[in-house]
Amino acid sequence: MKKSIFQEFDGYNDIAQEVQISRKYGAILGVDGDSVDSEISRLHPARISLRVSEIIDETSSTKTLRLVSEDGYLPPFLAGQYIALFIELRGIRTSRPYSISSPPNQTGYYDITIRRLEGGLVSNYLLDEVKTGDRLESSGPAGNFYYNPLFHDKTMVCLAGGSGITPFMSMIREVAECGLDRSVHLLYGNKNLNDAIFHDELQAISSRFENITYLPVIENPLEGYKGRTGFITADFIRETIGHLSDKTFYLCGPQGMYEFCLPELEKLGIAKRKIRKEVYGAPVNIWDYPGWPKEIKADQVFTVSMDGGVTMEARAGEPLVLALEKEGILIPSLCRSGECSMCRVKIISGKVFQPSGVPVRKSDRKYGYVHSCVSYPLENLEIVI
Repeated sequence: MKKSIFQEFDGYNDIAQEVQISRKYGAILGVDGDSVDSEISRLHPARISLRVSEIIDETSSTKTLRLVSEDGYLPPFLAGQYIALFIELRGIRTSRPYSISSPPNQTGYYDITIRRLEGGLVSNYLLDEVKTGDRLESSGPAGNFYYNPLFHDKTMVCLAGGSGITPFMSMIREVAECGLDRSVHLLYGNKNLNDAIFHDELQAISSRFENITYLPVIENPLEGYKGRTGFITADFIRETIGHLSDKTFYLCGPQGMYEFCLPELEKLGIAKRKIRKEVYGAPVNIWDYPGWPKEIKADQVFTVSMDGGVTMEARAGEPLVLALEKEGILIPSLCRSGECSMCRVKIISGKVFQPSGVPVRKSDRKYGYVHSCVSYPLENLEIVI
């Protein structure tokens, strides 16, 4: 009989012998003796029941919710990952992703840091209505925006804007608290200094650890401000960071930050493989996005027909997934940014607008699937969920 590929691995025979001995003497293999599916579910649960143990004021528009597990267990995560909160408001069942700002070496709670979004259904609810002791439901940790020692340089250049600081805070806290062999340069842009989340803590960490540098960049400083002002330009990056060849660049912030900073990195000759971007939600005003057809108005309404004879209306300026949720039609969603692909729907007829850069798989494009969280109707649609 032909050998299995596993039998070619070094140490296979020793492991096989240990398995036989364990079976003979009744030893339990695997954590807690559970099945593989049970262990996978434990590490990557579909849902987690959480309780708000503390609410921390960060700025006038930002709070941190400290979340503990109802059953005392939280699955591990990598610094930079997020959880999605599942919330029902005004009869709408929806979800929103929030980066975990606490470090992964702290296993007792998840911190999520939330900034108020003008007109934001979920952010306003979390900031204004949620109280200590309230229960929330979330996904397990997810996302690909983290440091990988196999592929990424030991020196990280982190470009953050606004609440885009949250995944970097988890990374920086982990580096500081665990004494990791890694250097971090954080360039953090805000309109004014009062908007800079974690400013005092970042200054304290930067002053204590030589391998962590924090540089706030303020767009509209008050009179007398002596720090860096303006924007995170190519010249500023070169002046601050020095040589660039052995560094990996990480970006997280609002859409305008990507539109400005990515060309600046291109001026510096930074290879695309050296640039990592976190998803940051759908564009706020999609009708101002490059490529949006000028003849389509944001409040224009189209009909969406689905299998089973169900029809509904959807506005052009609103993501298709939100229109579906408002009608009580729930489809899986996690990142709400066009990356995870969980909210895919098939377009049978009609057109939608998707921002450039949405990573739709080649097979999905071929067969008409789109990410509904970043798809906006431009015509009457017929879809399959």
